[in-house]
Amino acid sequence: MITYNPKDWFTFIFRFHHSDTFRELFPLMIAMSLYCAGVSYVEMDFLDLADDHRLKNISIMHTTLSFVISMLLVFRTNSAYDRWWEGRKLWGALVNNSRNLSMKLQAVLGYDKEQERRFFATMIPNYAFTLKNHLRNAVHTEELHENDMFNRFEIRDGQHNPNHIAKKMYERIRKLQMDGTISKEELIYLNQELMSFTDICGACERIKNTPIPLSYSIFIKKFIFFYVMSLPLTLVFTLGYWCIPVVVFIFYVLASLELIAEEIEEPFGNDDNDLPMETLSKNIRKHVYEIWGIENK
Repeated sequence: MITYNPKDWFTFIFRFHHSDTFRELFPLMIAMSLYCAGVSYVEMDFLDLADDHRLKNISIMHTTLSFVISMLLVFRTNSAYDRWWEGRKLWGALVNNSRNLSMKLQAVLGYDKEQERRFFATMIPNYAFTLKNHLRNAVHTEELHENDMFNRFEIRDGQHNPNHIAKKMYERIRKLQMDGTISKEELIYLNQELMSFTDICGACERIKNTPIPLSYSIFIKKFIFFYVMSLPLTLVFTLGYWCIPVVVFIFYVLASLELIAEEIEEPFGNDDNDLPMETLSKNIRKHVYEIWGIENK
């Protein structure tokens, strides 16, 4: 995710970063310029249609459709941002629940069970890292910290690795309850924190695996295409060859909104505007290790 100063207007206006829609749309903008120039030449110079009122009346269609396309793009952008924001809230909940589980376990276990302390201090952050990689369809065992009861090579491609980490923690807490270290009452509220981990994982998977319906996305692209392609037919009579930059700018605005929506509707990838899951996972490890009083190496 890009870190920026929202008050720095001039930097935003004159700098093109890697994910800027201008870079991606530039070839299409050149093609649109050539198309508009061709339409303008044919209508104004070749066929001399300046007095044809039938073509001029096409602008009525654009006036009507402009409201429709604006409503569609607003809905499209809002629905995509809702998915991005829900993903951010889920990862915020994972940060808080990791801290809560650590503080509760630290209070229950005390300072005389070093093996259990090391186990939970490493496994809670490991869950965040495995969830991050699971949502990105990747496996990075080098990010995980080991302990006496967990080897990072247990994490492998083809299995649900967050579930594997959660299962190890469930089993350890259950063993502590059987040993009498944890009471049944303590097991109940610890179980709620562990359940929240799996709930967060399931909600993130729902966002990742349920994209915007294909027919809806295709319709918006077709709508933008035909709307922009028909603009030069009427604007040329009022703007002349100046319709070329005007149409290109309108295309840039409409297409950029669609591209932005496509990028943020799946917030768990590696794009510049996706969630900073790498930073959040490292913060979870840092804060959890501070709670347990363990040095973060």
